[in-house]
Amino acid sequence: MQGKGTMDSDDDEESQSNKRNQEKLKETSPETTRKTAFKIRQMEIDDLAQVYHLGESLFEAGELPTMYRTWDPFEVTTLYNSDTEFCLVAEDEENAIVGFALGTTITKEHSAWKYGYLIWLGVEASYQSQGVADKLFNRFKDLMLKEGVRMLIVDTPAENKRGLRFFEKMGFGPPKPHVYLTLNLAADQQKLKMKSQGNGNGNGNGHGNGHSNVVPLKKDNG
Repeated sequence: MQGKGTMDSDDDEESQSNKRNQEKLKETSPETTRKTAFKIRQMEIDDLAQVYHLGESLFEAGELPTMYRTWDPFEVTTLYNSDTEFCLVAEDEENAIVGFALGTTITKEHSAWKYGYLIWLGVEASYQSQGVADKLFNRFKDLMLKEGVRMLIVDTPAENKRGLRFFEKMGFGPPKPHVYLTLNLAADQQKLKMKSQGNGNGNGNGHGNGHSNVVPLKKDNG
C-alpha cells in the first residue's frame, strides 16, 4: 500500500509539473511571437536617437573597441543626411527599433564600377538569430542592385567572429587582413594644456594675458 501511495503521489506531482510547464508555455508564447514580428523600412529622422542608442549598446569598448571608438551621433546623422535611401531599420510591433543597416555608394573616377559600402549593421541582442540581420542585409542588397552597384564592400574587426560568420553566410569572399593602428595623444594633450596654462599667467612671452603687446606708433606732425 505504501508503494502504491508513493506512485500516486509521484503521478500527482508529475501532473502538476506538466500543468505548470503548460502555463509557462502559454505565458511565454505571446512574448516569443512578439519578438519575431518585425518589419524593415527606411530610416526616418525620428529614428536617429533610437538607432544611436542601440548601436551604443551593441558596440562595446571591451568586445569591439574599434567599432566603439568610431560610433557616435554624428556618424548616424551624417549618413542619414547624405544617404537617406541607404539607411534602413527593423521595427517591432511596438514601434521600437531592433536593428539597423547604414551604408553608402562609392563611384570612382575613370572607372565604370560602382561600389556599395555597408558601413554599419546591428541587431538588438534579444532579436538576434531571428532573421533580422538577414532581412536588413537583403533589403540593402536590393537597393544596391537598383543603384547599379557591381560590388559590395564591408569591413569589421577581426574579433567580431559572429559578424564574420554572418557576412560569409551572405556570400562575401574570404576576409583579407586589415590592420587598425592607434596613437594615444593623451601625453600631447597634457603638454598643450600645461603650455596654455603657462602662457596665460603672465610669464614667458606675455601672450595670452589679455593685453596687446603692440606699441602704437606716434603720428609724425612734422
